[in-house]
Amino acid sequence: KLDTGVTHSRVNFLKKTSTIQFDPTQTSLRKLAALLASIGYAPEINLGDVDGAKRPAMSRRLAYQIGVAGFAFGNIMLFSFPEYVGMDPETDRWFAKIFGYLSIALALPVLVFSSRDYLVSAWNGLRTRHLNIDVPLALGILMLFGRSVWEIVTHTGAGYMDSFAGLIFLLLTGKWFQQHTWQQLSFERDYKSYFPVAATVKSGDTETSVPVNRLVPGDIIVVRSQEIIPADGILLKGTARIDYSFVTGEAEPVTVKSGDRIFAGGKQVGESIEISLTRRVSQSHLTQLWNNDAFKSKYETDSVSSSPTQLADRAGRYFTGLILTFGGGAFFYWWLIQGDMHTAVNAFTAVMIVACPCAVALAIPFTLGNILRILGSNRFYLKNIRVVEAFSSINTTIFDKTGTITNVAQQQFEFHGKPLGYAEKVAVRSLTRHSAHPLSRRLYESMPDVPAETPKHFEEKPGLGIQGIVQGKNVKIGSAEFVGAEGQGVFVAMDGNVLGYFEVKSRYRDGLAEVLAFFCQPSAANRQSSIWLLSGDQDSEAGRLAPFFPDRDTMLFNRSPQDKLDFVKKLQRHG
Repeated sequence: KLDTGVTHSRVNFLKKTSTIQFDPTQTSLRKLAALLASIGYAPEINLGDVDGAKRPAMSRRLAYQIGVAGFAFGNIMLFSFPEYVGMDPETDRWFAKIFGYLSIALALPVLVFSSRDYLVSAWNGLRTRHLNIDVPLALGILMLFGRSVWEIVTHTGAGYMDSFAGLIFLLLTGKWFQQHTWQQLSFERDYKSYFPVAATVKSGDTETSVPVNRLVPGDIIVVRSQEIIPADGILLKGTARIDYSFVTGEAEPVTVKSGDRIFAGGKQVGESIEISLTRRVSQSHLTQLWNNDAFKSKYETDSVSSSPTQLADRAGRYFTGLILTFGGGAFFYWWLIQGDMHTAVNAFTAVMIVACPCAVALAIPFTLGNILRILGSNRFYLKNIRVVEAFSSINTTIFDKTGTITNVAQQQFEFHGKPLGYAEKVAVRSLTRHSAHPLSRRLYESMPDVPAETPKHFEEKPGLGIQGIVQGKNVKIGSAEFVGAEGQGVFVAMDGNVLGYFEVKSRYRDGLAEVLAFFCQPSAANRQSSIWLLSGDQDSEAGRLAPFFPDRDTMLFNRSPQDKLDFVKKLQRHG
């Protein structure tokens, strides 16, 4: 037993979850989480879980609808089997009646329950004078069911109950496929998923953990190295070096002094600091940006009917009119001109059944589902499924720089200053080998041909740099402040002498030029397309980006999140 405080545990392998019961007098939830992490099953905990927010699961009602339709489809197929093998209805009339009435009994729940969404959507469309694609679909469903009942009751045929149940089953399966695919690829996490579950609140000499959704203005919180700041506030104590890369895209930490404002979403990369909160988590600057209406297009805010997309509804307006015109014309032709009421009914129902937009209704969810699957497999995530329909009308594309058009894992280093000799390179690689900082790791990997030694002394100061003794020399690598210099970059100093600094140069992703050229091409819906670059970084790489963005005015640097938001709104206002 790994922990005597655990009294019972049960693992559900299908759901990939575990239920654990423990005695709080013998162990704590924190120790239990650490134990799980130590055996390779670190729990995924975020504020969204505390609030009870879960990924939307498939509707239980939809599952029941599919189950009813599938059950009826399979059994009606069995009842229809004698028809397929050539049973003589004259000699086996009794069996034909029994199987026919049983088929009606099985098909009724399919009509009333399984197809209800399509029928209600069609009725609502007619009531509001809006011909969506569910209108001809509902007409086809009703005609297929009605004609089948009429043939069975009047003993003029076997009906099409198996086709009716199969149609509903396939339509609902397509809807389930779309929902399931979207749930697997959904990127609908909100700001809570990024923030920690709790923060350390200081009251006098006492520190207690408080859920971040209970933090109020005036609380003093302690933020340690590598912790996320949950709400806006004022720095009271300590020197803050805040990594705002999640908020601004700028990878360089920002130094904040006592009395300055600090915003939510930043990560402290230095010593422990104390912050007096000025806003709640839900009212922070980051939260307001996240929930801004500028990022909620009409494709997101429109209500969802049983029809998968607005594209189908637009097609349904014209499709429905054509079906009713042809069906009505055939009916009146045979009834008024030919005087054959039986053929008139057959002609009308045949048009409604054959022209039922089943293929369109099935094609849309399957097509969108596969589009999402293909995009997701290439790590291209959409905020909303209806964005797919907006692709054809996009006329402006905005790119961020860090991590979007650049490959952060393949950054390049260029040294400025006195050229490093062999001994200096050994010292740099020896120190960076022992640091877990991402920049240190990439600097270490950039010199694969240089051997690394074990420093006699090594010390890492979070947010500043690293230092140690290599080959009898005191070596410092880090920020300008750390080595006593000025400027930006990763500085190197030995025995108090600053040798120079490494300039971190971004490596642009392969195929970037082709991608940008593609987005500049006129689309079918727009004669002209444009691309922009919005970055929170400095403009030091403007020259290297010029070949990709020939128009210098389309590259905007030093832009805060609010600046980016205002720019997006401006473009939206101008269409």
